[in-house]
Order: sequence, then structure tokens, then C-alpha cells
Amino acid sequence: MRIRAESDGSKGSTTKSPPPVELERSPADKLVDGMSFGQLCDEFQCISSPSVESTCRQLARDILEIRDGNRALGTLAYFVKYKDPLRSFQGRLKYNRPSWTRTALENPTVAVRQMEMVSTSVLRIQWTIQGRPKLAAASFVGDVLVNVTSTFTLNQISGQVLEHREEWDLSGNSPLAQAYFWLSRIAYSTVEAGKDTSELVQGVSKVIDKNLGDDSSIYVDPTDPKKFFQVDDNRQKDIYQVGLVLALLYLLVQFLKLTL
Repeated sequence: MRIRAESDGSKGSTTKSPPPVELERSPADKLVDGMSFGQLCDEFQCISSPSVESTCRQLARDILEIRDGNRALGTLAYFVKYKDPLRSFQGRLKYNRPSWTRTALENPTVAVRQMEMVSTSVLRIQWTIQGRPKLAAASFVGDVLVNVTSTFTLNQISGQVLEHREEWDLSGNSPLAQAYFWLSRIAYSTVEAGKDTSELVQGVSKVIDKNLGDDSSIYVDPTDPKKFFQVDDNRQKDIYQVGLVLALLYLLVQFLKLTL
């Protein structure tokens, strides 16, 4: 089944204006509400998991509003797994970060082309995003058009997304546009990986601080109960360095998973 909906930079240009008595709603809301989702789920899914249709609608709305950075985290499991050709991570809180679309494209247009339930728990959405490079020095590249296939593995009971995988098709682009896409994507993924490492190091540091926060470095001299001595701070510094090395090893493993 094919469902088509588009969202561009002009508010209200894709649908008729609501009556004055109604509250103003976003173009994405109007587009999604106008879609027919009846063919997306068979009888088993519609009866056993009423939340599946709600999740489908919200995921479509999130895609249409991706340029604005809007996303409903409630449709994602807390430890949702994400993967694309350059990056992978776990945890829905990372979806709060600015997307590549917002950092790389100027006033992009988004269109949902097709939605289908591949199985009882897998939803596939095919959509496109098109826009000019936000970087002024790359304006000569022209429009960048990305055909995206997003595959979501859903929990049939809660409707929440357990896994999210994205694939990109750049066949409709010029060599310059393809080069801009990959360079900007690599730069974006590198920055995000750095944030992941920073968060990991901070997490390790907090655990260490918690374990060492009871002044365990101060000891009583067994030969003189009234005399105290303190272990050199180099021990704590060594622990931090070990934590940093572990974080770097984690980042290396994640990189190898993406490239192998």
C-alpha cells in the first residue's frame, strides 16, 4: 500500500485551513490524520495491539517534522537500538540531539512515499528528503535528494520501537551532491560518536567518584592510632585514565562494527 504525504517549509500550504473555532494544528498533523492506515495492519494486529496504528501515525509525523527536530520519545523503547551505514547507538535519549537534517540542509522538503507492515512486528517507511546544503561554501552543489528506507521493529503489545534501521539511496544525485552528503554525514557521525564517548567517560567518572567519595584514601597508621596518612592522588588519576582507555576501546569496537 502506498501512502503519500509531503511537508515543506510553508505552514498550511499542504491542506485547507481549519475552521476558526478549531485550534491551530501543524501541517504534519493534518497530513497524518488524513492518511488511511487501515491496510497497514491485518486483523490480528489491529485486535491484539491497538497501539500499533498509533505508533505508525506518530512515526510518520516524526518523519514529516524531522526538519524541525520534533520527535515523540514515547513511541521509542528506552533502550531502542539505532543503526545506519555510518552510526549506531542505543537509548532513546540520543534522539533528542540535533539531526543531520537540521545541521546539513537548508529548508528541506520531506515526503512519505510508502508505508507497509513487512511482518506482524516490522514496519517499513520509505520517504525522501530534499534540500540545499546549509553550508554557504557548498551552495554550488545544488539540491541533495536522499531516498530513505526506515525499518522499525515494534513491540506488538506496547507498540514501542525496539529497533530502528535506516538505509539511504543517493542514485538521484549528482556526484557533487553525493560527495556533500557523505562528507557531511561522516562529519556528523564523528561528532556524535565524540558525544557518546564523552557521556561514557562522564558515566565512568561518576561511578568512580561515588566509590571514592567516602574518603577511602585516608588511612590510620597502625603503629600510631592518632596519626593518619593519605594515599597519593596518582592512584585516582590512574583510575580515570583506565576509564578513558576503556571508553576509547568501546568507541573503536563500535567503529569496527560499522565498517566490517
